[in-house]
Amino acid sequence: MHLSLGPLLYYWSRDDTLAFYREAVDWPVDIVYLGETVCSRRNLLRLADWLELAERLSDAGKAVVLASQTLIESESDLKALRRLVNDGRFPIEANEWGAVRLLAERGAPFVAGSTLNAYNPETLALLAESGATRWVPPVEMPKAMLAAMPVPTGMETEVFAYGRLPLAYSARCFTARHYNLQKDDCQFRCLDHPDGLVLDTREGQAFLAINGIQTQSAQVLSLAHRLDELHTTGVEILRLSPQSRHMGQVVTLFRRLLDGALPPAQAPAALDRLMPGAPCDGYWLGEAGMAYRPSTPAPESPR
Repeated sequence: MHLSLGPLLYYWSRDDTLAFYREAVDWPVDIVYLGETVCSRRNLLRLADWLELAERLSDAGKAVVLASQTLIESESDLKALRRLVNDGRFPIEANEWGAVRLLAERGAPFVAGSTLNAYNPETLALLAESGATRWVPPVEMPKAMLAAMPVPTGMETEVFAYGRLPLAYSARCFTARHYNLQKDDCQFRCLDHPDGLVLDTREGQAFLAINGIQTQSAQVLSLAHRLDELHTTGVEILRLSPQSRHMGQVVTLFRRLLDGALPPAQAPAALDRLMPGAPCDGYWLGEAGMAYRPSTPAPESPR
C-alpha cells in the first residue's frame, strides 16, 4: 500500500507553501498532488510555480499529479483548466466533469477525484472508459459500499485516510461572509486560518470548518487504526491531506504503520497530539461522519 500527499486545501502564504513542499521532498510519501483546487482567487502560486515544484519533487523520486480546480465559475477558470490539461508533463487529477471531458479528448490518463461523486459501478465504468486509471471514492462512502464496488481492471483505488473532510463547495465564500465582506473583496482572509475556521453549534460543539468556498468537517478523519479493513477492501493508496503543523510527523507515523513498525492499535494515541481537531471515522463505518471508534469492539464470547 502506498501513501499520497493530497493537494493543499488551504491558502497559505507563498513562503509557507514553498517551505512545506521543500520539507515534503524528504517525507516518505510515494505520490504528491499539487495545485489549487478550492478557489481561483488563491493565486500566490501560479501554474509555473506548481510545475517547478512538480519537477523538484519528481527529481526526488515522487510521483507527481497536478490537481484541477473543483468549481469552475468563469471563463478565466476554464482557460486555467485548459492550460493545466494541455501542459502534458504530469498526470492530472480531474475534480469536476469538465476536466474529465478535456482529458478524455486528449486521450490522457488521469485520476478521478472524490468530488466526481462516483457512487455506482456505471459512473466508475464511464470514468475508466474516459481514461481514469485511479479513482478516489467520495469521502462519505462507507467501507461496505467500497468493498462491494466492482472496480474496472487496471484502475487503482485511493482513499482519503487523514485530514479534515472536504464536504461541499459553493459559489459563495463563507470565510468572506464571516467577516462581512463580499467574495470579490475578501481581503484573502483565508490566510488567517491555515487549517480552516471552525464553527461551533449553539451548544459549543465543534461542527464544521469553513475554508473559503469549501465546507469541511471540524473533526479530522483518521483511518490509521483501520489498516486491516482498508487492505480487505482493495485500497492501494492512502491519501493524507496537508495541515499546517506536524505534517511530516503524520506522514512518518502512517509509513511506520504500513511498514509494520507501529501496531494500528497504537495509532489513535500517537496521532492525538498531531491533529488540529478531534478525530472521526464515522463515514467509513456507515455512521454519522463525526462519530469515532478508536477500536473495533471484540465479539462477545458465547455463554
